[in-house]
Amino acid sequence: MHETPDVTGGRPPGDLPQRLFGHLHRSDQQRWGHMYLQGLLRTHGKKTVRRMAAVVTGSEAASESLHQFVSVSPWEWAPARGELARWIAQSLPVQSWTLASAVLPKRGSHSAGVHQRFLPESGRTVNCQLGLGLFLDSGQAHLPVDWELFLPPRFTRDDAVRDRARIPATTKTQPLWTQALRLVQEMTSWPNGRTAPVVADLTSLFDVTPLVRRLHGSGHAFALAIPGQTTLADPELPPGERESVRTLLLRRGVRHPTGAGRPVVSYDTSIRGERPDGEPSHGAGRLLAAWDVSRGRPGRIWLTNITDRHPVELFELTRSPQGARAAIHRMGEDFGLLDFEGRSFPGWHRHMTLVSAAYAYSTLEGIER
Repeated sequence: MHETPDVTGGRPPGDLPQRLFGHLHRSDQQRWGHMYLQGLLRTHGKKTVRRMAAVVTGSEAASESLHQFVSVSPWEWAPARGELARWIAQSLPVQSWTLASAVLPKRGSHSAGVHQRFLPESGRTVNCQLGLGLFLDSGQAHLPVDWELFLPPRFTRDDAVRDRARIPATTKTQPLWTQALRLVQEMTSWPNGRTAPVVADLTSLFDVTPLVRRLHGSGHAFALAIPGQTTLADPELPPGERESVRTLLLRRGVRHPTGAGRPVVSYDTSIRGERPDGEPSHGAGRLLAAWDVSRGRPGRIWLTNITDRHPVELFELTRSPQGARAAIHRMGEDFGLLDFEGRSFPGWHRHMTLVSAAYAYSTLEGIER
């Protein structure tokens, strides 16, 4: 380890660094945590450890220590993420928990989770890692607090590949909907946390039906985008006679003027859930969409179990994924989201934790100004 030079400015004020790194037992880990965070905040352009070291210490030689801290040094990222979430919730009101995906292009095949993925939005296949993030939406900002990394089966079935990427033996390949549910459950489990509706548009990644059932069965409020061809369980109709959600809104939906822009169309329905013990549950739900006047049909369709709010007010929640995607773009442009040079699973999680903290600090500082 190199000696840690004094920092000459740019250190986040207040108690954020102590909250993020206070759980680390070694003082050198705490110091390098501060350094890495500053490097993400102060370094212009690509955030390589060499460039960040030069900016925060005046010497590129310290890059080895920054790399050791994020990729090799044994420290848990979950406590830091929990503190980040609490810090944000104490600073801003939280309207929703938004799930959003981050595609991280990579070269080669050795980085943890790297795989070939077709992107419907661009119509092309890329070599990438796929991260799933949970963002706290305050209405003013979307701030990331937790992440999951999708692992294709080859990273958990092949011991050599697992060892090379330093993936824990207890970590298994999981469907993306399971990872999304884990993010929600993790937020719920943090002490002194407050729940908020889960909002997501993840239909291009996986079938959201299992996520709908688990969230509804656990009593968690949500608003999730669903494909227009989805049919909902109606006990009064046999499966072959059930109408798609697009048809339901088109034929039976109630339109609500918004005063500006497109009206909102809604249809009250029922939702089938699955409780944590596996028992089925049923409850009230609602379909929502913006009505496309020019085409005479509903736009993106949302399913929610929040029925005590006016549909127009409720529809405002569905704008949250756009804000989360914008946050991911800015994190990639200005905060090093795409710049992690390591290949390990722990290194990826630590880097994403620190990028999230840097982005949250910078955003909150801008709001306060």
